[in-house]
This record gives sequence, structure tokens and C-alpha cells, in this order.
Amino acid sequence: QVQLVESGGGLVQAGDSLRLSCAHSGGAFSTYHMGWFRQAPGKDREFVSTIKRSGGGTYYADSVKGRFTISRDNAKNTVYLQMNSLKPEDTAVYYCAAARILHTLVASTEYDYWGQGTQVTVSS
Repeated sequence: QVQLVESGGGLVQAGDSLRLSCAHSGGAFSTYHMGWFRQAPGKDREFVSTIKRSGGGTYYADSVKGRFTISRDNAKNTVYLQMNSLKPEDTAVYYCAAARILHTLVASTEYDYWGQGTQVTVSS
């Protein structure tokens, strides 16, 4: 059974940076597309970014494009989300997710496994 464990969240000020990590175990990491989603209080879970299993394709929500960078290290079974120039509206619980097959990239229903989430809070 695949397990995903996120880390790296915290409380930062606007303009600061954070790097989230997601450790994958229990399956062949390199065969999964990996994504990050986030959920703010009172809002639906939303797509943030995805990286294809080969690492060759990365995709971002418009709200984070140019500020966030997704990457993966298949040797370490880990996916990262580097978040720069953080804004208060980035405050949310961030979730890592794994998918065998993706069509839309952004639909949470396409992801098979989810982590427990890590809180990111950005103060103004």
C-alpha cells in the first residue's frame, strides 16, 4: 500500500520561502505522477502543481505559476514543492497525492493516494 508523508510546513511571513517534501513508500515511486493540492479553511481542495512520473512535465495553477516549483527525486522516492514569494492567500493545508493515470491533471479524483497534509500559514 502506498503511503505519502508530507513535511516542511510552518508559519512564515509574506515574501518568505518554504520547501515542502513528500516521502513516498510502499510502491514504485517512479511509476506515479505526483501532485500537490491545498485546502484553505472553508474552501474546496484545489490543484497546485503536478509533475509527471518521468519528471519531464510540470504543471502549475495560475495562482502559483512563477513562484512555486515542483520537482522529484526518484532515487529518494520524494517529491518537493519549493514555494517562494509566499502570500497570505497561500495559507492552507498542503497535500501530496499520487496517481497512476492522469487525464486532466488537476482533478483530485484522478489521484489514487493522499498524504495527511502539512499546514502552511503565511502572515501579512
